[in-house]
Amino acid sequence: MSKRAKLVSPFVGRRSTGAIPDRVQEVVAEFEADSERLIGWVQFGIGIFITLLYFISPRPSDALMQQPVPVSLAIYLAFTALRLFLSYRTRLPGWFLVVSMLVDIALLYGLIWYFHIQYGQSAGFSLQAPTVMYVFIFIAIRALRFDPIWVISIGAIAALGWVGMTFYAIHAAGMQAITRSFVEYIQSDRILVGAEIDKIVAILVLTIVLALALTRAKRLLAAAVLEHVEREEIRRFLPADVERVITKSPVAVVAGDAEERDAAIIVLDIRGFTKFVEANEPKRVVETLVGLHALIVPIIQRHGGIVDKYLGDGLLATFGATSPSQTAAADALRALVEIMDVSAHWSRTMAEEHGDGSLRVNGAATAGPVVFAALGDEFRLEYTVIGDAVNLAAKLEKHNKVEATSALTTRGTYDLACIQGFSAAEQATQRGGCQVAGVEKPTDLVVIAA
Repeated sequence: MSKRAKLVSPFVGRRSTGAIPDRVQEVVAEFEADSERLIGWVQFGIGIFITLLYFISPRPSDALMQQPVPVSLAIYLAFTALRLFLSYRTRLPGWFLVVSMLVDIALLYGLIWYFHIQYGQSAGFSLQAPTVMYVFIFIAIRALRFDPIWVISIGAIAALGWVGMTFYAIHAAGMQAITRSFVEYIQSDRILVGAEIDKIVAILVLTIVLALALTRAKRLLAAAVLEHVEREEIRRFLPADVERVITKSPVAVVAGDAEERDAAIIVLDIRGFTKFVEANEPKRVVETLVGLHALIVPIIQRHGGIVDKYLGDGLLATFGATSPSQTAAADALRALVEIMDVSAHWSRTMAEEHGDGSLRVNGAATAGPVVFAALGDEFRLEYTVIGDAVNLAAKLEKHNKVEATSALTTRGTYDLACIQGFSAAEQATQRGGCQVAGVEKPTDLVVIAA
């Protein structure tokens, strides 16, 4: 397991049964990189604000000549700008982040420490500076990264730093500067040890609370990233409409859930494919299927349909099954007409470039009531369509061989499509009273492509 996988997996929970996939690690790493950039911008903004605050605050008339504060602020802004620049160029190493935290606290505490020199007071005067409140901001912005280790690090640095500030003030002013009176502490530059302990405790408590919150948040983040990546991968195996039906269902989908729809069905198949498989390597066979699907599937999707399933060298597409449609029949016939034009060109290309002249796409379309249902068991479900229209489309596709045609539909489907806005195909011809295998009564057919 990689180092990053070890860092992430403890927060994923029971779902983490092995190494985190590289693609999940990449998403988390990109999120952390974005967080570092955001932290850099916040730090730069704080630096600008502190600089403006310094220049507009009252101070001795010769302060600019005596004080190193402007130089310190300039160095801090330059360092923060460098950090921000590097965050866009590369992933900042851990040691650099630690240095950045040290610089943040050093700047803040340096400004606080210089208060007693700036105003000619004893060292205890610095401990009363309200600027110490900014330490909570520096700790809080580290929570933007969703990694508790950095909050704990800067919290520890800040707490230890204030302990050092307190001991320095006591050492510089002497033990006589310590007081037990809160009133005297407020009205003078005396040192109230309890007040400084309160500040340190506040820093540590904030650090601990944020660290615990981030631990929980990171667990959710890692799980959410993993689920997002899994969902994106699974979406490639599910039609988008089916995925929406599953995710937007108010209750969990179970086997047997079904809805009736007036839908249209297209069934496609490749004639001559069996001989093609026998004469070619499996890799070539798969490449041929993938190439054909790359032409056909976008047409189906463009006309509002989805591929319900791939049937070896064929496929079954539905229109208006996953969600109601008032133009399902028209959409299906438009798609079928375009598919037959594209597949005819594909057949000619296969014959000219590869000598595979026997390959030909046949298709059929029907419309009627269907049931859009979830089938399977509690462990694996599959959405599909069931109904006479589905069975008839499969039988009509096979009937192309009998009629010596490429694409067929029923007269009822054709008329319904025309009512829904389908423009009659120029090559469409009617053939009445056809006996289709598996259908009891003679069926009036319309030839979509000869």
